[in-house]
Amino acid sequence: MAVVSLTHVARRRVHLASTAIPQGRMVELPGRGGATWVTDTPGPSPHSPTIVLLHALGTTGLLTWFPSIQPLSERFRVVTLDQRWHGRGIQSEEFSLADCADDVAALVQVLDLRDVVVGGYSMGSIVAQRVWRQHPEIVQGLVLGATTDRFQLNPAERGFFLGMGTTMLALRGVSRSRTALKAARAAARGIDFVPSDMHEWALREFRSTSPWAVGQALAALGRHHSRPWLGRIDVPTAVVVMMRDRVIPTSRQIALARSIPGATMHEVDDGHAGCVLAADKFVPRFVEAAATVNARRRDFRGR
Repeated sequence: MAVVSLTHVARRRVHLASTAIPQGRMVELPGRGGATWVTDTPGPSPHSPTIVLLHALGTTGLLTWFPSIQPLSERFRVVTLDQRWHGRGIQSEEFSLADCADDVAALVQVLDLRDVVVGGYSMGSIVAQRVWRQHPEIVQGLVLGATTDRFQLNPAERGFFLGMGTTMLALRGVSRSRTALKAARAAARGIDFVPSDMHEWALREFRSTSPWAVGQALAALGRHHSRPWLGRIDVPTAVVVMMRDRVIPTSRQIALARSIPGATMHEVDDGHAGCVLAADKFVPRFVEAAATVNARRRDFRGR
């Protein structure tokens, strides 16, 4: 019987946009416990505003955003990073959304980024909310894709996140073990190559984040609750709504958009994986949302 590789199956079943993958580098984040993998794509001029892009759960900065980087770079300097326990991100003892937000602030300082818009997708949109909450002085705008203000809104969700939290507490020591750290870093090193095949590259990026890390991040997401302060967001905000999302229901994405003063909504007719698997639909709408936020920065500055 012939053995069919996962890469071969992916080539047949999954369409990936063919685009250049930006080169990156490890950037030390002072006071944050380590370094992370960063890509930094110039904009059309040295004075272009910056958009910092935060990735989805279980992926990496490049795996979520590779179709969007080049189109966004026609207007913005585009920066991606791997968040904690994802890809080549910081291997901390625990995963917390608050730490991820602090990492973004540290990167903004290290790279001396100006006129910063923070964009996020799914988990990244939750972290983006927290960046504004914890470091409002660095955020001039938000673009939130496939987002929500909280989880655990029904008994099934509450049971799922309660069980995940209990499991992660029991496995807390795993993150401190030398074996876990060595395995995570070895996986990260394994993706440091020039991709010759988009599907092979994507699978390596995906495998660079361990299932344990995904579980840890999922438990943290279950504790997220931004509803009490969303109405205080005072920067231009756009919400990119995935209209056929089965992971974060579309109704919650719309409700969040309506909770933020002046937020605009930009609809994409696809599901939760549409940021990559339906890039032809997603990217134009995300670029539109980012451009809208950037154009409105002057109006908000005068308030």
